[in-house]
Amino acid sequence: QLQLVESGGGLVQSGGSLRLACAASGFRLEDYAIGWFRQAAGKEREGVACTGTDGTKYYTDSVKDRFAISRDNAKNMVYLQMNSLKPEDTAVYYCSRAPSNYYCSGFRDYGMDYWGKGTLVTVSS
Repeated sequence: QLQLVESGGGLVQSGGSLRLACAASGFRLEDYAIGWFRQAAGKEREGVACTGTDGTKYYTDSVKDRFAISRDNAKNMVYLQMNSLKPEDTAVYYCSRAPSNYYCSGFRDYGMDYWGKGTLVTVSS
């Protein structure tokens, strides 16, 4: 059964760190780009980070130098290390997969064909 399950969210103080994990099952992780998106209350969903099948990594400007995406194809896991968290990082974070790196580079969410249910990250000031 195809699944993407996020974990690792929680409440953290500003300046703190969290590591999100996305567990993939039911498909070969190495065949897909995997992206992390987030949606804050009252705002549109936005792309945060994405890793292509070739290991290429993309970040939205607001998280560059603070967040790091990584993947372990052998373990079917994708991670998002989040450092120096800010209150504006508060959101539900989703992982998603795309059949092509094309959708990864521009955070083209219309190309993401499967989504997890999300994990909530709350950053207090």
